[in-house]
Amino acid sequence: MTSGLRPLLLAAACTGAIAGTAAAQNLTIAVGAPVTSIDPHYHNLSPNNAMAAHIFDGLADTDSRARLVPGLAESWRTIDDTTWEFRLRRGVKFHNGSDFTAEDVAFTISRAPNVPNSPSGFGIFTRPIAEVQVVDPHTVRIRTRTVYPLLAVDLSNVMILDRETHENATTEDFNSGKAAVGTGPYRFVRFAPGDRIELERNDTYWGGRQPWQRVNYRIIVNEAARTAALLAGDVDLIDQVPTADIARLKQDQRLNVSEVVGLRIIYLALDHSRTDGSPFVSGPNGEALDRNPLKDVRVRRALSIAIDRNAIVSRVMEGAAIPAGQFLPEGTYSHVPGLNPPAFDPDGARRLLAEAGYPNGLRLAIHGPNDRYVNDARIIQAIGSFWTRIGVRTQVEAMPWTTFIARAGRQEFSAFLVGWGSSTGEASSPLRSLVATFNREKGFGASNRGRYSNPELDRLLEQALATVDDEKREKLLQDATRVAMEDVAIIPIHIQKNVWAMKRGLRHDARADELTRAMDVRPGG
Repeated sequence: MTSGLRPLLLAAACTGAIAGTAAAQNLTIAVGAPVTSIDPHYHNLSPNNAMAAHIFDGLADTDSRARLVPGLAESWRTIDDTTWEFRLRRGVKFHNGSDFTAEDVAFTISRAPNVPNSPSGFGIFTRPIAEVQVVDPHTVRIRTRTVYPLLAVDLSNVMILDRETHENATTEDFNSGKAAVGTGPYRFVRFAPGDRIELERNDTYWGGRQPWQRVNYRIIVNEAARTAALLAGDVDLIDQVPTADIARLKQDQRLNVSEVVGLRIIYLALDHSRTDGSPFVSGPNGEALDRNPLKDVRVRRALSIAIDRNAIVSRVMEGAAIPAGQFLPEGTYSHVPGLNPPAFDPDGARRLLAEAGYPNGLRLAIHGPNDRYVNDARIIQAIGSFWTRIGVRTQVEAMPWTTFIARAGRQEFSAFLVGWGSSTGEASSPLRSLVATFNREKGFGASNRGRYSNPELDRLLEQALATVDDEKREKLLQDATRVAMEDVAIIPIHIQKNVWAMKRGLRHDARADELTRAMDVRPGG
């Protein structure tokens, strides 16, 4: 949307009244990021996970502050160092009437890491498991390969399927609705990719009936159109509120706004995999290079300190973010005290480039999506401008998310903007996914699209994942985070604030994990 259109849209809204609360027991939500699949094990992506939580349940869940709570498992405990016992809820049924049992848990754990063509799979959450033992229909024991204190946390990310229904189900079967059967609070009605998902209430849900009979989950990636839909009364709630609209919407007496500092870091990934040049990096006159400058930590540091994060937060994000120097915000478990955002230092960046052998700079292309993260295209434009000022002449290429993520997954880029939203406030999540050495067997590095690798980081991470004592584990995770940041494994930019806007007659529990769910919306403003 051009900047000239937004005031017109907001002004137009003032000429007509926003409709009252949604028609009785109906809720229409507009989200800014597309859901790519209904298969809960196909793509570990926040929009997909948010939708999956409507239809399916995990053994455990997390509350709005990312704290672990019971799900399909009423309780869990450790039997010994490597054996966990989960007690399952009785009387739970899938939407097709099948009983939920321990056999379904065993089946799900075997399926989750093995979905064909998964662009970012769920194996990271199941790889530590060596064996699943069905004790009885409502008791399952899970043996891990080593001491593994995060098992319950990991399994909160894995939605449970029905062995009988889903044994041979394909991802397309889920998308068509044939296999979109869970135990969750809503039943699947229809999926129109890129447009909407329609749901209806599961009146026999084990967790109690939801207030909404029907949920229309619309995908409106254009931020102006999303805001306009709310102001026109076409939708009841929107997420990813455009930063330029937040202050104005807060002043609108017909609306409520909810917000919280989130767990999503926006960062730059870099090409660590190639040694003899990188596809979008060249010399200052466009000449080919016989080595990849991004393999030199001095170049990576130069690119990092050339970015004015405060300017991006204040001018691009308009205050809806905080500058980042590590994976998680202050106040979360394993946040590193004193590990602050790198100071803006363009002169120091030029010196580092000269020390690395590039006194006349470089040419580079930065890639990113233009429809996935808040202000994503504007962020890479700003970064490109900062880099150009230090002699790294930067070409900016923004593209639709579906095109971008496919190319990023093939390691086609040299420098690119992505985000990572942690489902729990613990650094093990981004460490395992973003910077641990890619290892399909361990499930590490599933979203490490730059293929960064550091044996010391891997050692600290693996030691942390085998440490039961919370204090000792936190210290190890902090040490691993320091290694990643000092080596500029990624370039952190900022941590988003999660902002929703809704009609006055609604109240919303803002989630740190940024998931937009009908279950967090209640009547009564």
